Amino acid sequence: MASVLCRCAVRQLNAKRASVTASQVRWLNLQEYQSKKLMAEAGIAVQKFKVASTPEEAATVASQITVPEYVVKAQILAGGRGKGTFDNGFKGGVKLTKNQADVEDLIKNMLGHKLTTKQTPKGGVKVTKVMVAEALDIQRETYFAILMDRAYGGPVMVGSPEGGVDIEEVAEKKPSAIFKDPIDIMTGMTDAQAVFMAKNLGFDGEQGKQAADQIKRLYDLFIKVDATQVEINPFGETEDGRVVCFDAKMNFDDNASFRQKEIFAMDEMAESDPREVEAAKHNLNYIGMDGNIACLVNGAGLAMATMDIIKLHGGSPANFLDVGGTVTEDQVFSAFKLLTSDSQVKAILVNIFGGIVNCATIAKGITNACKSINLQLPLVVRLEGTNVDEAKQILKDSKLPIVSAGDLDDAAKKAVASLR
Repeated sequence: MASVLCRCAVRQLNAKRASVTASQVRWLNLQEYQSKKLMAEAGIAVQKFKVASTPEEAATVASQITVPEYVVKAQILAGGRGKGTFDNGFKGGVKLTKNQADVEDLIKNMLGHKLTTKQTPKGGVKVTKVMVAEALDIQRETYFAILMDRAYGGPVMVGSPEGGVDIEEVAEKKPSAIFKDPIDIMTGMTDAQAVFMAKNLGFDGEQGKQAADQIKRLYDLFIKVDATQVEINPFGETEDGRVVCFDAKMNFDDNASFRQKEIFAMDEMAESDPREVEAAKHNLNYIGMDGNIACLVNGAGLAMATMDIIKLHGGSPANFLDVGGTVTEDQVFSAFKLLTSDSQVKAILVNIFGGIVNCATIAKGITNACKSINLQLPLVVRLEGTNVDEAKQILKDSKLPIVSAGDLDDAAKKAVASLR
């Protein structure tokens, strides 16, 4: 069950192993209003909605949708918005009102202010957009998702008649209320599968037909946009018998960016770590942490091993920076600029091992970077692999105060010792 439901499993594993706070950035995450826009375009039932991003828009957005009741929702990626608190003291990032005139005030209390929830960083996240949507009375809430699952080697439907709550909690306390159904990627979702899932969610009669139709449309969208996850919670039924997707989360694998350019252009980067954004510009994989020894490596597995052994010897990693197997001198230079821009970094450990990476390229990049930025931090370098002898000679001839290490254990010890 964990492989299907724990969306943050990799992030949690990284955090536990490194004993630091880390964030995984494998997927593009869209805001709720962006996901709903894609869904509406695919013929999926969502509420009417508009978005305000300026005080001027706040004054007019409510008049653009005439409904009996409005729901005003701050747009951030973190959950728990309804119970969050803004830095101006305003409480709740999700508000209901039947008075159109109140919408403007609610938006202005959210827009431009930082919202802190149980899932945001300590200082909260600045709200740059607020969605105003049609509020509908939900008679019944269910949970539905489609996601890629390694255990099944493809897409899997996950549903529960108990929606509107934390689905991981349902899976833990009442696993019998979770239904899974793998989908043959070649055949696609069948009508029978959609009908059966709708039945498991408690929809029957006319609502069962609606639910099955919505489920099939969600799968079609999932495939069309190369999603790794489409999650609807709640997938609900209104008092007048309509089946509606009341909330939406969609994730997309970065590998699909070349053919999903319009979707990836929707990434506002507003909640991304600026260092991660800068790294991405140079095709570097970066995750910031809270230690003081920067790590530059080639490969995610080597990064994890490097962080583990730094911890073993009493140090604390400041980041996860993977330059990949086709790294250039310019990328190494950019990596060093990124690492040294972090004031908490007090030492740098370079650990390169493998046959794909040209160690001489790394060495040239290191020496050029050190000279260009006038590196003042302790630098420990361990190189092993293609052209390693040439690489070591380049470092030696540079006359720079670079500490060479024979193996990973030696490198970690020297990096930790350099802080003393």
